[in-house]
Amino acid sequence: MIAILGAGSLGRLWAATLPAGQVAFVPRPGQATEPVHFRFCPIRGVTRPVTVPWLQSRQTPSLLLVTTKAGDTLTALNANLPLIPTNTPVVLFQNGLGSQQHATEAWPDHPILAATTTEGANRPEADLTVHAGEGETWIGAMNASGEAHLAEVVRWLVQSGLNVHTESDILSRLWQKLVINAGINAFTAILNCQNGQLLEHTFFQQWIDPLCQEISQLLNSAGQPEQTPDTLRARIENVARKTAANTSSMLADVLAGRDTEIDFINGYLVRLGQQHGVDTQVNQMLTERVQHLK
Repeated sequence: MIAILGAGSLGRLWAATLPAGQVAFVPRPGQATEPVHFRFCPIRGVTRPVTVPWLQSRQTPSLLLVTTKAGDTLTALNANLPLIPTNTPVVLFQNGLGSQQHATEAWPDHPILAATTTEGANRPEADLTVHAGEGETWIGAMNASGEAHLAEVVRWLVQSGLNVHTESDILSRLWQKLVINAGINAFTAILNCQNGQLLEHTFFQQWIDPLCQEISQLLNSAGQPEQTPDTLRARIENVARKTAANTSSMLADVLAGRDTEIDFINGYLVRLGQQHGVDTQVNQMLTERVQHLK
């Protein structure tokens, strides 16, 4: 049994694509016991109904996928990890950085792994989950016990039919995604625009170069491979063009009145800059602007 903690768009994508009968959502305290019913629209094929039960107290999962928002991760794990055997691998699917390290430090006896994915999923209606974009998922270990489970975790997840790979340096992979998110998400939230539209905005043009200068310095401070500001800008703008029609997850959160993950993206870079004495005025500005979007 594969348990999924977090029944949002990404959790439902995995629940719909993994083999039926082998998946259950982890209930929150006081949650209704009725199974979760929703419609799933795949990239290829017709929309179909999906029913996912809640994990029962007598059931012991072989794997736990955590697809909550980054800010909810520790609270959700605090409520559920004590009920799960310490040898059950835990895969964290959070955006940004910070929550993965905190979870690994808090539960050193559990096999902790992290994942980063470019799969696109959204919920245009409460009972409809759409697989909006085909991508890749990389999974790697955050601690030694996680490393021992990496191969079997990937074997379980490839049953979904999604593109799943092992990653020997998951932190580097998470940094690559963080750079892109830091250069796109906050801008789209502030400007209320799709990814491709931000490239023409004066606000983006004004701040993208100093932002990339900050990120370049932070990569060096974090022991990541050196990347020049120009290289970073080119990467960010290339992704924005390739995903031009996409609405970033941060903008979607703002429009829905939900908390964003800004504290784990640009906010994480601010905290890292404070630790290493790197000036992060642009990341600080973007973080504060998004925090005030209510």
